[in-house]
Amino acid sequence: MATLQYVEIPPGATRLESAVPSDIRPAPKILTNLPHPEKGSGGLASPSSPQPMSPSAKTGIINIQQILLSSALPIPANVATTPRTAGKDAPRLLSTRDPLSIPITTVNFRRFVSKVGPVFWLQDRIEEIVMWRKGWQYTTVWMAVYAYLCYFPRLALLLPFVMLLGIVLATDPALKQPDPDHTAEDVTSPTVPPPPPMQTGEGSVDWLANVQAIQNLMGFFSDAHDLVLPYIPHLNHTSPYTPVILTAVLASLLVLIPIIHLLPMRTTMLTLGLTPLFFTHPFTRGTLIPALYYNLRPHLKHYRLRLIRFVDDDRLEDKHWRTEMQEVELWENERWSPSSSASADSSNGTGDASKNDAGWSKANLRPGERKAWTRGRDGWSAVSEDGTGDVSSNLTFSLSPGWLFVETEDWRPDLEGSWLPEVGADEGIYFVNLLSLPT
Repeated sequence: MATLQYVEIPPGATRLESAVPSDIRPAPKILTNLPHPEKGSGGLASPSSPQPMSPSAKTGIINIQQILLSSALPIPANVATTPRTAGKDAPRLLSTRDPLSIPITTVNFRRFVSKVGPVFWLQDRIEEIVMWRKGWQYTTVWMAVYAYLCYFPRLALLLPFVMLLGIVLATDPALKQPDPDHTAEDVTSPTVPPPPPMQTGEGSVDWLANVQAIQNLMGFFSDAHDLVLPYIPHLNHTSPYTPVILTAVLASLLVLIPIIHLLPMRTTMLTLGLTPLFFTHPFTRGTLIPALYYNLRPHLKHYRLRLIRFVDDDRLEDKHWRTEMQEVELWENERWSPSSSASADSSNGTGDASKNDAGWSKANLRPGERKAWTRGRDGWSAVSEDGTGDVSSNLTFSLSPGWLFVETEDWRPDLEGSWLPEVGADEGIYFVNLLSLPT
């Protein structure tokens, strides 16, 4: 007979068995693989690692990290510990191995920061090669190696062995000792920084460098995500252009299937691998691309404006095509002011700095100058002193009887500056010295 551990049972007591089978099941256990503290004897020690910290200092760092993670990751108190679990029979994946917990996150973050140094070291070396940070000799050598592999592709099977040999030779202690035949002046620093220790101590220089690298990598990923995000709707059927893209991709695939075997693979792979390095060269990024953009800018504006017009026309409904349509023009007039405190008197003549905005703003216009919004091509037409013809806050104004704004279109800038054919406008903006009414 089973005994209960939390109640003192008399010796002569008999346990009563229920006639109805009990449906009480024990609560499921949540097994958590808590990380074990790193042991100094079993881990890889670095000669540059700092001395072990006192228990009070280590506890203080842990508490600070836990407070920072708690503030950065606000987790509600009643949230499920396994938010991504699909069901009882769901497979156990790496992302759902441990339950959601701030203490576990803190411990894993500490372990990750102390061990991620070699990953960022490799990232820096790849960036130096791709972005030509070390000069043309350094990147050209790797380009030659890649070209050799493209010509003899079977040598790629030897890369794991070559990488292991390189790691063993790079960590040879004999390479770190200076040559006794050379003086101190002849000993120069290596061109490639040595790899960081496999595990860094908390609070050390390498540990803080890993935190900085994590911070910058998170920012780079967020910037790349924000850059790609506007184009995602065209691929997930939330944009009317998804069927067009699907049709173009399928047509391209059907065209390439018969002719793909005609492409020379060595030359194709060589071109695909070296072309990005051509665009990342400092001369290409700093001289060639700006020069091409400057010469092709008028044509790019023209095609960009035609593309915007094509998108607007594609959104028109049948009722719009059956009626007459005309374009209306609207001008926004602004004046530049250096700062509110320094130019209040010179801008509006009242000395009230609160009414003046720094930089380009419509609030900086002086009395007798153009109004904030004008409709005429000369900048003055359709605006009278009594306010008739003024533009409302939503950039609309009264039209002639029988005319309405097209619901599917919005204002688009005149990138070509067609209203100034002799001068042109930069991105639809034209700068003048005076905004006064001509006499």
